[in-house]
Amino acid sequence: MDSSFDHTDETAPSPKSPIATETEPARDSPPESKQLIPGILFALLASLGLAADLTSKQLIFQWRGLPGQSDPWWLIDGVLGIQTAVNPGAVFGMGAGKGMLFAVFSIFAIAGIVLWMFRFGGCQSKWLTWTLGLITGGILGNLYDRLGFWWDDHLPLEWKSGVRDWVLFRVEGLPFFDPWPNFNIADALLVVGACMLLYQSLVLENNQKESERMISD
Repeated sequence: MDSSFDHTDETAPSPKSPIATETEPARDSPPESKQLIPGILFALLASLGLAADLTSKQLIFQWRGLPGQSDPWWLIDGVLGIQTAVNPGAVFGMGAGKGMLFAVFSIFAIAGIVLWMFRFGGCQSKWLTWTLGLITGGILGNLYDRLGFWWDDHLPLEWKSGVRDWVLFRVEGLPFFDPWPNFNIADALLVVGACMLLYQSLVLENNQKESERMISD
């Protein structure tokens, strides 16, 4: 038998050799590919939230007029209705007259969210992608108003950096709800997003740590 057929080329790298491993194509997708779908979802949620907020403000203010021009229109008598208002401050009207300062804070918040999503791995979590998308939509909706894009010269100057609100909610005799300050869709998105972040930190992260501890044990 010709021994040449039994000869093994010692220079050829074996499948498990370091040389063969280095020349194999990477199996993991590059970071850009992993961020694509979460990035699209994040942008879609933020855009839909912004559109819903601005459209509802525009339609409601066209229908009911400026604050004080019409009485509340009740969906549930005495509890839930529609009433236009302009908030020149932040939550619950605090910081009235400092709308531009809150606008600056909003811009920094959006920058921080984008970094969280695409630089520090937030996009790896579906829950965080949804959460940050909703929060961004809410920030953008109120930022539009704070920058004065809806205001014109015939309106009071103090409304220039004010946020348009229209959801009226009250429960007579119940503290904090009689009346509850008017709010809008952007505010609702921010509250939902904040609750989701709280659930993330108190429940989801604890569950993950517990699972990792059980695996390590």
